[in-house]
Amino acid sequence: MSAQVDLSTTLGNAWFPSPLFTASGCASSGKELAQFFPLKDIGAVVTKSVMNKPRHGRPTPRMAETPSGMLNSIGLQGPGIDAFLANDVPWLLAQGSRVIVSIAGETVDEYSVLARKIRSTPGISAVEVNISCPNVENRGLVFATDCDTSARVVEGVRKVIGGEIPILAKLTPDVTNIADVARSVVNAGADGVALINTVLGMVINLDTMKPHLGGKTGGLSGPAIRPIAVRAIYQVHEALPDLPILGMGGVSSGRDALEMILAGASGVSIGTASFGNPTAIISIQDQLCDLLAQRGFTSLKQAVGYAHR
Repeated sequence: MSAQVDLSTTLGNAWFPSPLFTASGCASSGKELAQFFPLKDIGAVVTKSVMNKPRHGRPTPRMAETPSGMLNSIGLQGPGIDAFLANDVPWLLAQGSRVIVSIAGETVDEYSVLARKIRSTPGISAVEVNISCPNVENRGLVFATDCDTSARVVEGVRKVIGGEIPILAKLTPDVTNIADVARSVVNAGADGVALINTVLGMVINLDTMKPHLGGKTGGLSGPAIRPIAVRAIYQVHEALPDLPILGMGGVSSGRDALEMILAGASGVSIGTASFGNPTAIISIQDQLCDLLAQRGFTSLKQAVGYAHR
């Protein structure tokens, strides 16, 4: 790195040498990105959200390009937790990577089952609890749109996983007051929050005159959602200034990352930018280092939440 800045950060009791992480779902379990740079050179790999059983995902088409972004409707396709813990996690740890496992469920109990399996797997730095999923026990409403169900999921995971592994609750921006949801998951035992998940969107195909995506709606990511993410981070940091925040949503440069850090993020995940440039996260890390030094910061921690001063 070109400037002498301490980029290390902490999320709960987990330490990371860099604040730059992959975004869940944008690097699978890291094997593709490992062709371009050593995974140990970034803060951590946040894995694709894994569920208890193997899952095929939603019907095609699953992607659509949009102005300054993209919609995805993958539907959490994956191998299931058992195969994932047996194959993907050991491979990541062998690369010297730090690993944050993202979990998703359709019921409160499914999250607890996943947590129990993770607890018995050594080497995992933290767990991201993706509560931006439909709750099949409550008319398919997304867990994270309701303070009570969000808290129940996190409480269940905390009870099972114990106090050693940090829990990051991943929140949706599709709510009236995101600080209220953050407060409810913290009271239930979360050590931090991941902000933001994708924004719900839709594209209509003008030839068929019907929704383009097989699942009709999809998650909007990319630069189009960055101001929404910065606003959410700022609001949550303002309400809970000591809460670690992993920021994400359309970051494609060091300047974008610094914006989130100044708003209150202790770490930043890179997702959509990696599709166009697999080494984007390394460039962003170097740029961030220079930008912090130019502004007189000698450590990342000095800059976290600086916009609130």
